[in-house]
Formats: sequence, structure tokens, C-alpha cells
Amino acid sequence: MDELIDILKADGKPLGKSVMKSKAHKEGLFHATVHIWFYTKDGELLLQKRGAAKDTHPGLWDVSVAGHIGAGESIIDSAVREVQEEIGLALSGKELKKIGVFKSIQKHSEQLIDCEFHHTFLSELKIPIKQLTKQESEVDDLKLISTVQFTNELNDNELAKQYVPHSKEYFTEILKEINLLF
Repeated sequence: MDELIDILKADGKPLGKSVMKSKAHKEGLFHATVHIWFYTKDGELLLQKRGAAKDTHPGLWDVSVAGHIGAGESIIDSAVREVQEEIGLALSGKELKKIGVFKSIQKHSEQLIDCEFHHTFLSELKIPIKQLTKQESEVDDLKLISTVQFTNELNDNELAKQYVPHSKEYFTEILKEINLLF
């Protein structure tokens, strides 16, 4: 789905202009996204299997919820909206713990260059996974996985192919922050 997004400089500061997401991706313009990682008290992470029709990384497992920040939208409002849209969970901004902003550049093709700043949050999943409602156009499946199994699979070259290829530093920081909670 195309949407209007704010463009950023390479240092993450606002440029003062907005364009359609498709244009930002075509021209490799920096923009902001939200990533929300849900964890359980049992040391599990909620993962989302990206929809088969997605432009990038279809059918791969990824962060619990992710999405673009709309033009003029606050980071927190965007995170709350994306969680509601993708997994049907209503939460407040107070339930999100920001752990960082990660710069990511991925050239998928000549026409699709993702230059993003991921505003990344943790939040405790307090309801059973079966009570979540997947956004059919975005999410093929949801699953819980232990942080130990997730770490082991990321460190196995073959098993790691089932995940969106975020940087090693990104995954290391996410797992470090989640492990601090236990």
C-alpha cells in the first residue's frame, strides 16, 4: 500500500518534505519506520511471517510488527497503529520501550532501495497468541520462538535464510535488550 511519508537526511534528521513511499523506495530516499518486538515472560519472541505478496522478503520470518511512519505522524502513534493493524492488538504508547534507532540500507533491485531508520521498541505480549488477529494482506503467520532457539537459528547459515536479513548488529542488540528483561 502506497502512503505519504516524511523524507530524512542521511543522518536521520528531517528534510522537510514528504513523498509517496513508492518514490522513496525507487529513489533510495531515507525515511523512518517502526519495529516492535513482542516478548513473553517465558522468554519467547513473537515473530511474523511476511505475506507472500510483499515487495521485499515475502514469506520470511521477521520482527513482530513493522511499518512505515506516515507523514506528520508521531513515532509512538505509528507504532500503536501498526500493532493494531498487523496483529489486532490495542495497546498504549506507555507499553512500548524504545531501545534504539537503527540505520538500514538494503538495495533489493534498481527500482527498490530501502534506506530506513528503524525506531525499535520492545513490548510484553500479555495475551495468548491465538487471540491476535493477523492482517491478511501483510501477515501470513505468527509464532512464538524462544530467544535461545532464535539465536541458534540466526547463527546457522542455512536456518538463518528463513529470516529477513537484518544486520548482525541489529539482531545482537535486539536480543541483548530482550535478555536484560529476564
